[in-house]
Amino acid sequence: MAEAYIVAATRTAGGRRGGKLADWHPADLAAQVIDALVARSGIDPAAVEDVILGCVSQVGEQATNIARNAVLASKLPESVPGTSVDRQCGSSQQALHFAAHAVMSGSMDAVIAGGVESMTRVPMFTPNALPAKAGLGTYMSPGMQRRYPGVEFSQFVGAEMIAKNYGIEKEALDRYALESHRRAIAATREDLFKDEILAIDIGGGEMHTIDEGIRFEATLEGIAAVKLIAESGRCTAATASQICDGASGVLVVNERGLKALGLKPMARIHHMSVLGHDPVIMLEAPIPATARALKKAGMRIEDIDLYEVNEAFAPVPLAWLQRLGADPAKLNVNGGAIALGHPLGASGTKLMTTLIHALGRRGKRYGLQTMCEGGGMANVTIVERL
Repeated sequence: MAEAYIVAATRTAGGRRGGKLADWHPADLAAQVIDALVARSGIDPAAVEDVILGCVSQVGEQATNIARNAVLASKLPESVPGTSVDRQCGSSQQALHFAAHAVMSGSMDAVIAGGVESMTRVPMFTPNALPAKAGLGTYMSPGMQRRYPGVEFSQFVGAEMIAKNYGIEKEALDRYALESHRRAIAATREDLFKDEILAIDIGGGEMHTIDEGIRFEATLEGIAAVKLIAESGRCTAATASQICDGASGVLVVNERGLKALGLKPMARIHHMSVLGHDPVIMLEAPIPATARALKKAGMRIEDIDLYEVNEAFAPVPLAWLQRLGADPAKLNVNGGAIALGHPLGASGTKLMTTLIHALGRRGKRYGLQTMCEGGGMANVTIVERL
């Protein structure tokens, strides 16, 4: 079977809710990423055979196949199709997997995978809240309710369950959140994101190039003082990912694409997998998914040079480190979603973009990415930097 290579990767800097990216329609924002991937690779736009975009809240401005709408808002020809993926927070990571599957099969040679989420213009939970308000029902079917009687699936409950089950106290969560900001601050001040961030025009001659969620003034005392999400719980808004607007993407090709298009690979896809797990605790899935991925790849955690584990809530990466015996110094080395934001459907290829660039700067070889997903799932991707 053919190999899959990433030849270009970029992301927007994150925007706070109501912040610097709030005036951008999500289709237009995704189109900016698509155009940047074409420009960075130097390929003929018509060489792109498909665009696969992850998006969680596919309603309103993100409805009616946001991927095709982004193509129509971009410089790609009308002949390029597009399709949208919803694997919750892993949507664009799954888009990458689908793109890699396409080029590895030989049915396509060049595919763009990415994601977009405007959490300002399409608020979280809108796909559930609007139908409920209109009396159109809920996603919880009678069959699901029989299997999980009395259960209300909640990421907030799942985060608290993980913290409790793994013995992670609030103080550890607060310290982890501060470290996320510190790493993001250092990466920003040292221009480590410069090559991966796509500058976005936000009017008045200003270009958005710095992740808006970073708290440059963050202190442990300030983080510790934030109100608990649940009474007698351990998690707070300060130890959870930030609501964020953003888009990201990668261009994936096979060997035939490399030769025909004259491209140089940044990384090779070494392994891809996805696993379903307990939907009640929900956010624990990256742990068994990573263990299985390493086994299938014939690798140990020690073989991985850098990890990106999405910081949906601080207990997630901390439990992942604990159970896998992983090295904290290799985890989210430039900060994570607690500081940089979590634009839901865009986060998968956002993390991959950061991972590939970090591996390159450090002269490292293998990187692993995983993230918890609604419904109790997790994708795992291992890449080899070239």
